[in-house]
Amino acid sequence: MLKDITTVRVLADHRLHLRFEDGIEGEIDVAKLIDFRGVFAPLQNRAYFAQVRVNPETGTIEWPNEADLDPDVLYAVVANQPLPTFQTVSLA
Repeated sequence: MLKDITTVRVLADHRLHLRFEDGIEGEIDVAKLIDFRGVFAPLQNRAYFAQVRVNPETGTIEWPNEADLDPDVLYAVVANQPLPTFQTVSLA
């Protein structure tokens, strides 16, 4: 599917407004999508969270520490579609 995010706007709490290349737009609550651990731990800090930007090369949002979120998942949430399923590949 891969729909690129074209704009991001920070809202209250840990919510973002996203717009995708096909014109779909809406809000997401990042706190409902991730645990603030590991690479996502700095996002607990509101000032750090507000440093989100769109990476034009990957078409998704990211933070200064290069933590990012899958644009397919974000699109599914905004468009109210089922979340994508991912297949595991065995290398054996």
